[in-house]
Amino acid sequence: MSCYKSLFFSLLTISLFFSFSHGDSDFLTFQSPPTSGKVFEAEYGVVSWGTKRFLAEGPNGEGPLNSSLILAAKRTHRRDPLNGFKKYSGGWNIREPHYWASVALTAAPFFVIAAIWFVVFGLCLSFICLCYFCCRRAPYGYSRTAYALSLIFLILFTVAAIVGCVVLYTGQGKFHDITTKTLDYVVKQANTTVEKLTNVSGYLSAAKQVGVDQVFLPSNVQTDIDQIETKINSSASTLAARTTKNSGDIKQLLDSVRLALIILAAVMLVLTFLGFLFSLLGMQFLVYILVIIGWILVAGTFILCGIFLLLHNVAEDTCVSMDQWVQNPTAHTALDDILPCIDNATAQETLLKSKEVTSQLVNVINQVITNVSNGNFSPNFAPLYYNQSGPLLSTLCNPFNSDLTDRACAAGEVDLSNATQVWRNYICQVSASGICITTGRLTPSIYNQMTAGVNVSYGLYHYGPFLVELQDCTFVRQTFTDINRDYCPGLEQYSTWIYIGLVMVSGAVMLSLVFWVIYGRERRHRVYTKQHLVFEGDKHT
Repeated sequence: MSCYKSLFFSLLTISLFFSFSHGDSDFLTFQSPPTSGKVFEAEYGVVSWGTKRFLAEGPNGEGPLNSSLILAAKRTHRRDPLNGFKKYSGGWNIREPHYWASVALTAAPFFVIAAIWFVVFGLCLSFICLCYFCCRRAPYGYSRTAYALSLIFLILFTVAAIVGCVVLYTGQGKFHDITTKTLDYVVKQANTTVEKLTNVSGYLSAAKQVGVDQVFLPSNVQTDIDQIETKINSSASTLAARTTKNSGDIKQLLDSVRLALIILAAVMLVLTFLGFLFSLLGMQFLVYILVIIGWILVAGTFILCGIFLLLHNVAEDTCVSMDQWVQNPTAHTALDDILPCIDNATAQETLLKSKEVTSQLVNVINQVITNVSNGNFSPNFAPLYYNQSGPLLSTLCNPFNSDLTDRACAAGEVDLSNATQVWRNYICQVSASGICITTGRLTPSIYNQMTAGVNVSYGLYHYGPFLVELQDCTFVRQTFTDINRDYCPGLEQYSTWIYIGLVMVSGAVMLSLVFWVIYGRERRHRVYTKQHLVFEGDKHT
C-alpha cells in the first residue's frame, strides 16, 4: 500500500500536495483533541474524523473544525475486497487501506489478464517446444489464405504496436510536464505562505525593538508578541522543511516514472520491429527468442496498465474531492493530510495581535508627536527640549479603533503609506549635542525612530488580509480551486493517454507474438511446399 501512495503523490502532486502531508510529527507540538462527532449537514455525508493536525494550534488544541465531510462519496462507492466485497463508504482518503483496496479492484481485470496471459501463453510455448524437439515432422498443408491472413494481421498488429508506443511516449511526456507544473505550483503556494508568515513574525519581532524618544511598547504587549511569534516561527520552519524534502523526493520519483515509461516504449518498439523483421526473413530461432522476451514484457505491461488505471481513478477522485472541499472548506476531510488550514484560534490570535501591535505603535508615535515634537519647551526642560520650532506635525492615522475595528482617518492625520514622506519636511539640522540649529520639529534620530515604527506598523497592516485568508482557509481554497481548474483536466487527460498507450502496446504486442508464431509456421509450410513442388516437377521431367 505504501508503494501505491508514493506513486500517487508522484503522479498527482495532487499531490499534490506533498508539502503539508504525512503528519508523523505536528506542525507544532500540539494536537487538537478528538472531534465531538457533531454532524455536518452535507450531500455526501459526514463521519467522525478523530484527532487532526493543523498548521498551528494553541496549547489546548482549540479549533473550529468540528465536523467531517466524506469526499467523492458517490464516485468512491466501490467494492472493497478487504471487507468481503461490500461497498466502500469512506470516501477519498489516501491513508485508508480500504480506499486503496476498492480502487485497486477497478484495475483487477488487467492483473487477471496478465496472469492468464503469462500462464496460458507459457504453456503454449512449452507445448510448441516439446512438439518441435520430440515430434518433429515435415511441414505440409500450406494454405495461401492462411499465409496471407497471418501476414496481414502481423502487419496490422505491428502498426498498432508502433502507434501505441507513440501514444505512450507522447502521453508520458505531457503527463510529466503537467505533474511537474502542479508540483511547482503547490511548492510556490507553500513557499509564499512560509514567506508571509516569516515576514509577519519579523515585523512583530521588530515591533518590540521600536522606540521613539525612549518610548516603547507596553511590556504586556511585548510578552504576547513573544508567544505568538513562537507559534508562527514553528509553523513556518516546519512547513519550509517539509516542502523542501517532499518536493525533492517527488521530483525524483516523477523522473524515475518518466524514465521507466520511456524505456518501456523504446523496448516495445524495438521488440516489435525486430520481431516483424525476423518473421519476414524466416529467422525462426531469433523469433522464438523474441517471443520469450515479449511474453514476459507483455505480462509486465498489462500489470502497468492496471497500475495506471488505478492511478488515473485516484487522480479523478482527488480532483472531485478538491472541488467538493472548496464548497465546504471548514469541514474535516482527508485533504487535511495534504494541505491543512491554519487553526482558527491561532489565526485569530495572530490577526488580533497584529492589529493591536499596529495600533499601539501608532499610539507610541502619536504620543511622541503630541507631547514632545509639537511642544514648545524652554531649554530647562531637557531632554524634551531640542529647540523644536516651526509648523506642527500631523499625527499618524490609526487604522483601528480601540476595539480593533477598522477606522477611517480623520482630517489632518497622515496615512501609514505616506507619513514618512510628509514628516521628512519637518527634519531640522542638529548640532553635535543634538539640538536643532534650523527650523524643524524632528531631529534626524527621532525621524529615523518614527520611520522604523511606521514601517513596522504598515507591514503588519499590509499582511492583515493574508492573516484573514489564513483564518478562513481562503488560501487553501484558492489553491485547490486553481489545481482543479488549471491542472486536473491535464492530469486526467494525459494519465488516460498513458493508460491507452499501455493498453495498445500490450494488446498489440501480445497479438503480434501470436502471429509471429503463426506466420512463421505458415511461412515454413509455404517454403516446404514450393520446394516439394519443384522437386516433383524435376522428377517428372
